Amino acid sequence: MANALRHVGRYQLQPTKWCQVQRCEKLQNYSTSSVEEPAKVGKQPMMPPCDFNPTPFQGMPFETAKKVRQGQMFPGYAFSYYQDPLYLNQGHMQWLFDHTGRRYLDMYAGVMITSVGHCNPKINQVLHDQSELVWSTSNVYMHPRIHELADKLTSKLPSHLNKVIFTNSGSEANDLALHLMRLRTRNFDIISMSNAYHGLTTSLMGITALTPCNFQTPRGFGITNSMCPDVYTGTWGGKHCRDSPVQANRTCNCEVGSCQAKDNYISQFADVMKYSMPQKIAGFFSESIQGAGGTRQFPKGFLKEAFEIVRSKGGLCLADEVQTGLGRLGTHFWGFEHHDVMPDIVTIAKGIANGFPLAAVVTTEDVFNSLSDAIYFNTFGGSALGCSIGSAVLDYIEDNNTQLNSHTVGTYLLEQLSRLRDEFEIVGDVRGKGLMIGVELVENKETRQPLALEKTAAIFETIKDLGVLIGLKGTALNVFDIKPPMIITKEDADFTADVIREAILRNQ
Repeated sequence: MANALRHVGRYQLQPTKWCQVQRCEKLQNYSTSSVEEPAKVGKQPMMPPCDFNPTPFQGMPFETAKKVRQGQMFPGYAFSYYQDPLYLNQGHMQWLFDHTGRRYLDMYAGVMITSVGHCNPKINQVLHDQSELVWSTSNVYMHPRIHELADKLTSKLPSHLNKVIFTNSGSEANDLALHLMRLRTRNFDIISMSNAYHGLTTSLMGITALTPCNFQTPRGFGITNSMCPDVYTGTWGGKHCRDSPVQANRTCNCEVGSCQAKDNYISQFADVMKYSMPQKIAGFFSESIQGAGGTRQFPKGFLKEAFEIVRSKGGLCLADEVQTGLGRLGTHFWGFEHHDVMPDIVTIAKGIANGFPLAAVVTTEDVFNSLSDAIYFNTFGGSALGCSIGSAVLDYIEDNNTQLNSHTVGTYLLEQLSRLRDEFEIVGDVRGKGLMIGVELVENKETRQPLALEKTAAIFETIKDLGVLIGLKGTALNVFDIKPPMIITKEDADFTADVIREAILRNQ
């Protein structure tokens, strides 16, 4: 990375894969002695019980590992989220255990990759059974697991989305999807939204439109970004705009059945398409809820009209479901269903294999056939091991109704967290759907100016000290990112809300 992470008071922040490291450059002059140890304020929140006993730690000593991390590893990995880095030993469902045996409630799930829980026994058994048969042979040979997963995955999607190509990661899937758009339309230009994240391959630079991910290189010829239609910090927005149990605390003059914010953002989107792009384009990349950008939600109806504008210029529409898919949002299995749209391409990754590298591009036969002019090959995409796990995850999601759990527990947690917005001036917004939740911290509710990073970091560190792991997102790193395994309980939700409240109190 271009810059090392700086201390925030006595705290450190680690970059996620989307380059948070560059956001901390401005903190280089903070003194490590400027923040005092916070005093205890309230009662220690009671962690829900767990009867799992972790295996005693037997790995490299912690201090040795830290030296290796600093000396021999990529600089972006050489720091951790916390002043005292977590050195993990084992996971079980929603729990993580460090090298000392201390237990943490994982409300981040490694950026939602462990969709149905760490080392879920049912998934582990499938992994073990397949590992005794064959791991990977590439797709020059047939094996049953890839066909089983392809059949199950397409059955979860609209009937026109019936062709699957497996890859290893979401970035790889979006890279292939970009290739497909250009091949099928014979056009080149792409539109995406500012604050979006779609991966960090060379071809995706620019489609991903987050400031911390902008290296000092060209960001992609033929790529245009429109304004992010964020109803909380954006130019327009109000208290009835988004599809969430908790609405933005902004004045809204919309009449019943209309949304001024949606109309204004669509007008801006149409202007960009009209004046900044060619007559014909290749396509549009969109997330149903922006994940890495801080759980940003669009006005209801925005994506539907945006898709219509894109198609009027010959473009294909992509739904990036890497974070929003698999029932996480609760009321629907896929995020695009919340917007009442039909994409031409869907990309899926992260939780599809519960932490094992697996991703997919699902599209139409017409788009799929664009690859027929030459060879496309992915050595590890669709491995027997990965597909067996992916198939087991889909079975587990259905058999255990994790989509309903995401809806009921997620809505409950959103409501609990919304009380913090009423209680604390620094909690500016609580938003999301199902178990994809963001809590935005601000200096005050009127200006919505991001809370100073050293203050956010202090609260974030205390949350970890109290036993809960969450993420930190947004361009100012002021959004608590809560995306747990989809098997958490209401007791876990209560504990999380209590811990965040206590952490804020201890750092006032």
